[in-house]
Amino acid sequence: MSPILVRPVREQLEHDRLIRLLQAKLKRKFDPGINPGAEQNVPVGTPPAPVVFPDLVLYSTERGRRIQGVIEVETGESVNHLEALAQWTHLAKLRVPFHLYVPAAMVDVARRLAEDNHIVVNEIWSYHAIGDQVRFTLVHRSRELPPARAPKAKPPAKALKSAPKPKAKPQSKAKPRPKPKPKKK
Repeated sequence: MSPILVRPVREQLEHDRLIRLLQAKLKRKFDPGINPGAEQNVPVGTPPAPVVFPDLVLYSTERGRRIQGVIEVETGESVNHLEALAQWTHLAKLRVPFHLYVPAAMVDVARRLAEDNHIVVNEIWSYHAIGDQVRFTLVHRSRELPPARAPKAKPPAKALKSAPKPKAKPQSKAKPRPKPKPKKK
């Protein structure tokens, strides 16, 4: 349960509307599962670790349905220290990208909270409403990759073929040491 036990009704409606908008927007690339309001439809995590219920869970559309990322949507009142420690910390520890959506006025607060609490947020998006439309803007992208998704660097194939082979150093021929002669008594 979130530290914000009772979110104002108006903000809760806006929060759930944003979750559904993101679900519709991301359906082309992913198979998104949602946890609007107090619903706990899509858990993430295994029993030894805490099981969390992010607002959106992005699954691959391929047969294996691997988790590709998690999204947490915050409103003006839910961008605070308690929320960061209670939810963001657990979501950032998952081995998938963690994306945070906050109101445009709260971007600096969200950045500071993440930085102060050493929470790696892969992307921070701001949103603002213009009439009935909601505009999303990417405002921060982390340079760090999650541990499970870090690509292995491979040199290009041409570089391998064209690189000169190092010459072998000639081995020096060491003379064998003579065996010491036994002393006579």
